[in-house]
Amino acid sequence: MAIIETEAPLHEAHRDNHTHRDVNGGWLRPAVFGAMDGLVSNLALMTGVAGGAVSQQTVVLTGMAGLAAGAFSMAAGEYTSVASQRELVEAELDVERRELRKHPKDEEAELAALYEARGVEPHLAREVARQLSSDPEQALEIHAREELGIDPSDLPSPTVAAVSSFGSFALGALLPVLPFLLGADALWPAVLLALAGLFLCGAVVAKVTARSWWYSGLRQLALGGAAAGVTYVLGGLFGTAVG
Repeated sequence: MAIIETEAPLHEAHRDNHTHRDVNGGWLRPAVFGAMDGLVSNLALMTGVAGGAVSQQTVVLTGMAGLAAGAFSMAAGEYTSVASQRELVEAELDVERRELRKHPKDEEAELAALYEARGVEPHLAREVARQLSSDPEQALEIHAREELGIDPSDLPSPTVAAVSSFGSFALGALLPVLPFLLGADALWPAVLLALAGLFLCGAVVAKVTARSWWYSGLRQLALGGAAAGVTYVLGGLFGTAVG
C-alpha cells in the first residue's frame, strides 16, 4: 500500500518560519554604539596626540583622560536626556489622566472616532471604546498608546541609560589604551586592536540591520581608521607649529 505523505497546512508552516529581527535593537544597539563611540573618539584623540611626537606617557595619560571624560560626559548626557524625556511624558500622562477623570464620555467618543477612522464599523468602534474605557488605568494606557505613541508601563530609566552609556563607552575607549597598559611601547598595537574592535562592533551592528556583517564591519573600520589618520596628521601639523 502506498503511503501518502501530507504536507503541513500552509498557515502552520508560515507560523513556524515567520520570525523578525528586533527592530528596536533592545539593549544591543545602544551598547554597541556606545562602545563604538568610545573606540573612535579615544583612538582619534590618542593618535592626534601621538602625531605631535609626544612621549608615550603623554599618549597613555591622554587616553585615560579621554576615557574618563568621555564616559562621564556620556552618562551625564544620557541621564539628563532620558530624565527630561520621561518628565515630559509623565506630564502629558497627567494631562490625559485629568481629561479622563473630568470628561470620560468625551474621551470615550474620541477613542471611538479614532477606531472608526481606522476602518472599524461605527457601532463596533463605540462598543470597543466603551469596554476599554470601563477601567480608568486601562483607558489611560490605551489613550497614551493611541494619542502619544507611548507605553506608560515601559518608560525608559535615566539611571539605566546613564550606567549603560558609561559602561559601553568606557569599554570601547579602553581598547586603544590597553596595549600600553600591558607593556606596549609603540602606537601600532593600540591602533590594530582598536581597528579590530571597530570591525567587531560594525559586525555586531549587522544583527539589528539588514546589512551583511562583513559590510558593516568594514564600513566602521574604514570610518574609524579615517578619523584616526586625519587626527594623526593634524596632530603632527599642530605639534610642528607649536614646537
